[in-house]
Amino acid sequence: MTAAQATRHLYLTRHGEATPDERALTDDGRRQAVLLGKRLRNVPLTALHYGPLPRATQTAHLIAAQLGGVPAHACEPAGDYVPHTPERAELPPDAADFLLDFVHRVPADERAHGARLAQEALERFTGPVPGTEDHHELVVTHNFLIGWLVRAALDAPPWRWLGLNHDNAALTVIRYRPGFPASLLFSNDTSHLPAV
Repeated sequence: MTAAQATRHLYLTRHGEATPDERALTDDGRRQAVLLGKRLRNVPLTALHYGPLPRATQTAHLIAAQLGGVPAHACEPAGDYVPHTPERAELPPDAADFLLDFVHRVPADERAHGARLAQEALERFTGPVPGTEDHHELVVTHNFLIGWLVRAALDAPPWRWLGLNHDNAALTVIRYRPGFPASLLFSNDTSHLPAV
């Protein structure tokens, strides 16, 4: 007998705008986080996961203050890291030099650790959930992880996290229904933010 599974709705957002040293949010970044929290007030969120760096932590706390009582916790798989280091053969020839130069700016040991965290993020945040109750979870993270999870939902090649850019405090939602492929419901939605 197969155990019951329910649908997971995964809400992803990049931290609010950060200061140049990335140690805090700007005034605009704080406003972005509050506006996103207000947008999510009517979503039945069951958990809020956030990366351990200050810009993600501050964003998560500002969002959580708008939600009232949603359990929030820091976790390393929601952090900022390179999720996959491609080989040259994986990449389009005309973009290979640029993309490899970009990725190799991160030391090899950090990239190896990032690959392990990326696998943990897939295991922790994606797919249907056990039981009969649907789950709605928010992950406050960074651009790279959002790109990694979106490319996984679309069954794109592993290198394709590169070039998927996400605005500060924008919202992406992926649905994982039992027996169906993942569905990208919307991506990089900034409708809750003021026009720039």
